[in-house]
Amino acid sequence: MILVSSCLCGEKCKYNGGDNKNEAVMTLCEREPHIKVCPEVLGGLSTPRVPAEIIGGSAQDVLQGNAKIYTKTGMDVTAAFLKGAERVVSLLEHYPIEKAILKAKSPSCGKGKIYDGHFKGCLIEGNGVTAQALMNKGIKVITEEELI
Repeated sequence: MILVSSCLCGEKCKYNGGDNKNEAVMTLCEREPHIKVCPEVLGGLSTPRVPAEIIGGSAQDVLQGNAKIYTKTGMDVTAAFLKGAERVVSLLEHYPIEKAILKAKSPSCGKGKIYDGHFKGCLIEGNGVTAQALMNKGIKVITEEELI
């Protein structure tokens, strides 16, 4: 069973109210059992919402309480991101999840590259909070960009 970012399946849960529908992900989901998740919505954030980025460290630092996630307008949304990651990770107790396909570059779901915390579109090496939490539990995480 795989976890999949809901926005990749066409659900309108992206920060701007849109989606990131991806045909390769949709095709895969037709063939394999999956669970759709949006950690940000599961953490209590609305759609649409102000964009957010990790500031002051890595996703691992956020999970350890040593970095924060702020919106572009300066609101601390760390607790919502942590709650969303926790809720997604809790699914591992109930389902035989082996892999996750998550949205690239997201502060929740990104793997390998995320935005740098300055809201200028610059990428740095790193993972989103939920992606990191899943990897910490031994789940293989890829992004939609790796399906090609």
